Amino acid sequence: MTSKHRQFYFCNCFTTDNIFLEEYKLHVRFVSEQQFRRDYDVVLRRLGCVTDAQFEDVFNKISQEVERRRRLSVTSAERAAAIKDTYRPLHPHVYHLQESYLAPKFKQIVDFCRVSANRGGALGELLQEEAAARVYRFPVFERSFCEQLVEELEHFEQSSAPKGRPNTMNHYGILLNELGFDEGFVTPLRELYLQPLTSLLYPDCGGGSLDSHKAFVVKYDLDEDRDLSYHYDNAEVTLNVSLGKDFTEGNLYFGDMRQVPLGEMECSEVEHRVTEGLLHRGQQMHGALPISSGRRWNLIVWMRASQERNKLCPMCSRRPELLEGGGFADGFTKPCDAPLNAACVLT
Repeated sequence: MTSKHRQFYFCNCFTTDNIFLEEYKLHVRFVSEQQFRRDYDVVLRRLGCVTDAQFEDVFNKISQEVERRRRLSVTSAERAAAIKDTYRPLHPHVYHLQESYLAPKFKQIVDFCRVSANRGGALGELLQEEAAARVYRFPVFERSFCEQLVEELEHFEQSSAPKGRPNTMNHYGILLNELGFDEGFVTPLRELYLQPLTSLLYPDCGGGSLDSHKAFVVKYDLDEDRDLSYHYDNAEVTLNVSLGKDFTEGNLYFGDMRQVPLGEMECSEVEHRVTEGLLHRGQQMHGALPISSGRRWNLIVWMRASQERNKLCPMCSRRPELLEGGGFADGFTKPCDAPLNAACVLT
């Protein structure tokens, strides 16, 4: 059974956990006001949330975010349908992946991985590993394709079609599944080109069994989002490609895995260059420093392995309790939704 024909789910923590309070740069869990005050009263007061009005504002923002998440599958499907009916692409060809869009070095790396599944050590001769542990840089796309893709994204951004936020931390960007990129572009990119690479680099965190994704683009601009706070991704493996345009500074920085106490982490700064991708473990802490001029578009692909996350949700660190969702949802599956060549044992 292909991922296209499988049912994917959210973990029920989707509506309660990892809610980002931008003003205080804090991720929180909200089950009830009593629980929230018990868990966060002290830290919020230390961060400057001290008046009743400020707490009320926090509760209002949390309520809005919880409601957005509860309705996400429905509203996302509605936006996708409206986009399909009303939006006319500037560059229709960029919605369908072609090998000519890919950088020759990237194709060389993928070809090596396809025929060298048991010789991962030699892969280091083709890849550039950054100072941050297990973060790899390599060219992904040709510059001409990046330019056309950015033109398409800006054309959509300026249209009257409905748009959804990529996530709670990025205000400006585009959900690529709603725009129609999933089936013809992102899925073949993941299955045909990225998985041979992730299978060798990240076998310990699901790199060989990626079966879904969430893909989006984010935009950084001096008058909009300039940076991105320290965080980890809802993914087993993440690809982050710099698409352009012209910008200065805005490097990424990486720490350790999220399980390591923040006080014990050391961060390494990594330059992000147009056409190049950075591949890293999704649970590795990272952020983006502010750009100082220009505008930057990044393509982000959160790749997920249900085989891994079905055991333990990477966002709440609990065994997932499933909620129905549309599309790839958050990449969870039920035991009997496994591929047909896998055994299904009920206990």
